[in-house]
Amino acid sequence: MARAVSPKRGTAARKALAASDPVMAALIERVGSIDLATRLQRRKEERPADAYGALLRAIVGQQLSTKAARTIYLRVLDLFDGRTPSPEQLLAVGEEDLRAAGLSGRKVSYIRDLAAHVISGELELDLLDRLEDEQVIEEIVAVRGLGRWSAEMFLLFHLERPDVLSGGDLGIRKAVQIEYGLKKMPTPERVLEIGEPWRPHRSLASLYLWESLAAVPA
Repeated sequence: MARAVSPKRGTAARKALAASDPVMAALIERVGSIDLATRLQRRKEERPADAYGALLRAIVGQQLSTKAARTIYLRVLDLFDGRTPSPEQLLAVGEEDLRAAGLSGRKVSYIRDLAAHVISGELELDLLDRLEDEQVIEEIVAVRGLGRWSAEMFLLFHLERPDVLSGGDLGIRKAVQIEYGLKKMPTPERVLEIGEPWRPHRSLASLYLWESLAAVPA
């Protein structure tokens, strides 16, 4: 199992990533220094600190803008005195109350399925940080409403795994298309092929690819 990201390894990771691929080297030169550990910590401060809360927040925010997702999530928390509800509390509240907070009927069923998986022990959240990346993904996607992309974002931003590349992420696919001069947006499989040389620093590569889009006109 890969260790969580360490601030001390940041410079070495950038150098290794640049040496692995001339296109990535040019991107790193253009964007400048990105401290993966600092970025991940900042992201974690904006999200629930516990695994259950992080996955709950992921479901609530699906297919919504950042602002809308935050608004609805806070409305959900208001049903529980502003705190992340336990799985038992979540199952006890009425569907009408959850929908009134802004959740669709489908998302209500998804968060309840998450709560049920935790209560039954099918999803052992305390064990996730001990599993290999693919094992974590398998555990998470067993919950309705949580797909591979959500699991990969959990790996990267919550567990801080250093070698995560989400081939299906639209931002990463678009950035790869631009940086590598591809005529069409690459398939998820092609993104993973291109990113193979970036191992074991694909999380850092992902941040550089996302950052590259900030300078691209909409």
